[in-house]
Amino acid sequence: FIIGSKYLQLKKKLEDEFPSRLDISAEGTPQATGFFEVTVAGKLIHSKKKGDGYVDTESKFLKLVAAIKAALAQG
Repeated sequence: FIIGSKYLQLKKKLEDEFPSRLDISAEGTPQATGFFEVTVAGKLIHSKKKGDGYVDTESKFLKLVAAIKAALAQG
């Protein structure tokens, strides 16, 4: 399985918003569209694997950005 362009676009968008602040990982899987996780300061903020789904709408993206900002504010 090859990690797709949607992942790369989302990763770039998040990295542009939060340069050098995030740990974004993805894993291609044969039985699903893959896993996508965002970690901030060691805390898992978003996990497709754990039920958060894929960030495929602007509202989901804004929710993720808000969660990242909150995690960064907590330090």
